Amino acid sequence: MNEEDFNKLSRLCRISCTEDEKKRFSKSIEDILLYVEQLQEVDTEGVPPCLIVLETLTNKLREDIPEEPLSRDLFLANAPSQVGGMIKVPPVFKQQ
Repeated sequence: MNEEDFNKLSRLCRISCTEDEKKRFSKSIEDILLYVEQLQEVDTEGVPPCLIVLETLTNKLREDIPEEPLSRDLFLANAPSQVGGMIKVPPVFKQQ
């Protein structure tokens, strides 16, 4: 992978790298791309797609039994922070 391609990729990924990291990551990316090229050479004609890796895997679900909900006081007692009877969480979106 040449430096121009690496710089474009790092801009797209929004990461910055030192020169040493660029060399190491470029080598790793080249190795990955070579491996993908090898995989593309494998004849998969007639092989059905694998939708589930472990076909014998089944979910173990318990029966849904309605119960009394927690009281508001007990529920809020487990919250790290609360305001006016509601759980206070950090802001998700930053204001500009």
